[in-house]
Amino acid sequence: MKQQKNRIRLLDVLRGFAIIGTLGTNIWLFAQPGNIMGVFSNENWWESFASFLTAFLSVFVNGKFLSLLTILFGIGLELKYRKAMREGLPWIRMYLWTMLLLLLDGLLHFIFVFEYDILMSYALTGMIVAFIIRYREEIIKRSMIVSAMIHFTGIILVSIGWVFLIKDEVFLSEMARMSHETTQLYANQSYCQQIQFRMNDFWGLRIEAILIIFMNITLYILGIRLFRAGAFSNNDKAQRIRKKLMIYGLGIGIPLNLLTLVPGGFFDIASRYVFAPILALGYIGLFAWVLQKAWAPWLIKRFESIGKTALSCYILQNILTSIIFYGWGLSVAPLSSAYVVILLWILLTIVMMGAAEFFVKYIGTGPLEYLWRKLSYSPFKK
Repeated sequence: MKQQKNRIRLLDVLRGFAIIGTLGTNIWLFAQPGNIMGVFSNENWWESFASFLTAFLSVFVNGKFLSLLTILFGIGLELKYRKAMREGLPWIRMYLWTMLLLLLDGLLHFIFVFEYDILMSYALTGMIVAFIIRYREEIIKRSMIVSAMIHFTGIILVSIGWVFLIKDEVFLSEMARMSHETTQLYANQSYCQQIQFRMNDFWGLRIEAILIIFMNITLYILGIRLFRAGAFSNNDKAQRIRKKLMIYGLGIGIPLNLLTLVPGGFFDIASRYVFAPILALGYIGLFAWVLQKAWAPWLIKRFESIGKTALSCYILQNILTSIIFYGWGLSVAPLSSAYVVILLWILLTIVMMGAAEFFVKYIGTGPLEYLWRKLSYSPFKK
């Protein structure tokens, strides 16, 4: 009970919101396996209401919850660091062990469930930031700036290449061929063949997880610095910080992310990997404001439960979505109807809410969280 009382409710609510939003991005990959172009591009969004709806959701969902979840992982690292210092635990050995467990979890998730797993990338980022967090504030700040500059430079170069690539007929033809093969694999072939595909093309399927490492480092440290600045405390200073996050995050983030609707692909990459974190900060301020106003208490309570069981719900949602869409399950993919995809997103969210309530009621947390915590701290307890 002590652990439950010491939890910061806003962080749980945000974590739950991020998990639901992550499903809102990933479900399109399940519905149309292999269609990577659909994740990055909103071409011809004006042609139908379904296209408009898909693009509209992309503006507010695609990449935004990846960024929000990354910031929250950084805050979680800071909380673990404080606990280690408070209890005299060996920080580096303990946290590297914890990240190795997360890396293993992510690897198993990648092999047996979903090739776009984010846990492996978070584990590698955590191993790096675990060393940075021990230094004085100035070095931490410089590390964040340097990683942000490296990431931003890389995104500019990739964006320039992307604009030329999506106009190249040979590239588009090759992407269409690969997309068709992947669609056939997940729609018609066995579970074992899908596992073999993920293992055979391990590095190709892990390219995003590697390329976003510097973005992850930046957002981890940003989360740490926000927490140290008092943004999640219960006082007037914290409210002022969160109000600024909401005003500037939404006020700047929404217009920037709307640029993804500009034809030509100029902002496709930047929207997911540069503009998205700005809007994610706005979401932090927005949900803090909603929580303060005590609006939609039933819904907020459901988000909170999912946040307390975030790791378990993340794995669960991908297992359930695999069963629904893949050929070894209900074989719904490939699914082109945006309305049906959105309906399934809502239904899966309701299922997650029920599962999270069950976990919290009978375990106090998610089963994977319980196991991970036991394995993480047991070797280092005095």
